[in-house]
Amino acid sequence: VALALCVIFNNSPVGSAISLIGMMLCLAGIFVLQQAHFIAILQVLIYAGAIMVLFMFVIMLLNLKQGENEGWASREKNLLLSVLTGFLAIGILYKISQVLFSVNMDTPASLPDSFGTVAVIGETLFTDFVLPFEVA
Repeated sequence: VALALCVIFNNSPVGSAISLIGMMLCLAGIFVLQQAHFIAILQVLIYAGAIMVLFMFVIMLLNLKQGENEGWASREKNLLLSVLTGFLAIGILYKISQVLFSVNMDTPASLPDSFGTVAVIGETLFTDFVLPFEVA
């Protein structure tokens, strides 16, 4: 969430693109935590690798200059981001405490052996989700 806010509020286009690359890497980390390793690798290779390199190339090719400071003063922007980040941190800590104190961590969840494999993902994409896969 912090990197997404950096993408939105960063004054430099290059800084925004670098923050977006970091956000894509964090999204790949979420996929890894959900045991979807193949999707995480695709996320890094396709989005954080190829597409973001293309974005950076176009931004640097356009040679965008920073304009006058037309937006908020930096102090007000930093205060707003600090308050939002504080609320976000409190919410995340609250949710983590709910999960830790309400779930029995002694028995791990069981997953099938074929969960997240390339064969299962390919079969699912080309049988159940053909139209969304082709549209995307």
